[in-house]
Amino acid sequence: MMTRREGAKVAAWTALSYSRVLGANDRAGLGVIGAGHRGTYVMTLFQKNADVEVRALCDVYGARIDAAQQKAPHTRTVYDHRKLLEMKEVDMVLIGSPDHWHKDHAVDAMEAGKDVYVEKPMCRTREEAPVMVKAARVHERICQVGLQQRSGRIYLEPREKYIRAGALGKISHIDAVWHGGVPRRLPSEPARKPSNLDWVRFLGPVKYRDWNPGQYLNFRAFLDFNGGKMTDFGHHWMDVIHMYMGERAPHSAVFAGGIYTDLDDGRTAPDTCNALFEYGGFSALFQSNAYGVNEEYGVTFHGSEGRLFVNRNRYEFTRAVKGAVPEVEKIPGDITADHVRNFLDCARSRKLPNGDVGVASISVLPPLLAVQSYVEQRRLRFDPERLEVLPL
Repeated sequence: MMTRREGAKVAAWTALSYSRVLGANDRAGLGVIGAGHRGTYVMTLFQKNADVEVRALCDVYGARIDAAQQKAPHTRTVYDHRKLLEMKEVDMVLIGSPDHWHKDHAVDAMEAGKDVYVEKPMCRTREEAPVMVKAARVHERICQVGLQQRSGRIYLEPREKYIRAGALGKISHIDAVWHGGVPRRLPSEPARKPSNLDWVRFLGPVKYRDWNPGQYLNFRAFLDFNGGKMTDFGHHWMDVIHMYMGERAPHSAVFAGGIYTDLDDGRTAPDTCNALFEYGGFSALFQSNAYGVNEEYGVTFHGSEGRLFVNRNRYEFTRAVKGAVPEVEKIPGDITADHVRNFLDCARSRKLPNGDVGVASISVLPPLLAVQSYVEQRRLRFDPERLEVLPL
């Protein structure tokens, strides 16, 4: 555990000293915590930048470390993230671990003087969000949450052209859709835990239970580990709504849905998710249901003067006039690369990144409130100033 004196030294790690280190070494050292599919993929996006070098890998499963090391050879490897954070050659950390570890991994990294890029959702509970924001501010760390829409031209361009320019008129409702396919039964193999997988460390802050391959391989099907589709997809789309409509919490949240495809495999996260949020002056409906044939995913803003649809590769604006021809723009590519670049730029400049932990802490509230509404089976009234659920 870090002593008070050591903590003071970390807090004194100023922007000037940090920029001098990067300038002297030319390349920032990256450590990866969580080397699964997403963590390894985002690591490869970091590697496309000449000013960063992967220097350490951490995961609870040796096989995943080995696979990631094929893409980042000559890296140091550990099972315990605290060992990675002790490495002086690591300047910044990419956190791709399961959702229930995001807060602890991010806070521990910032306390150790590292800048952080943490995948979404930023946290598992509402109580964890302010802890992460405080750690970033107290230790003067850059903390970018993986809400890549904040850095994508496909989102920034229509926001300027149509939202900020007032082309939609009064926006009264927003539909946010990200459906999934029909659920499949959770895996039951390997029945015996692999010898090089640290199951206890995987569980971390979650209550202990014996090895369960379904919970390890599909942790998002269990509310112990995360908020299911509400926080997996919902944090992205509710963040787009906040990005366009203002960084503010809703006044209420109500969930409708449940586990409608019961495969008797122990899952606790609903497969059918419909969450309605009321804000000051507009409402927003997030939907992620289990359909065999899905409609196009994206966010639609409905206004008195027009309608705007946007997703990660296309936007479409239709004016509220007879015979209007939609204005369509398509921009291919993965905007995550832009988000990574923004993080690296801010690590040098010390400016707040596009997906700063502060704005992410507000946009994670709606999906977490929806999960609470589902668990408690009631409509929640919420105070957006005090950030508290109001009593019945």
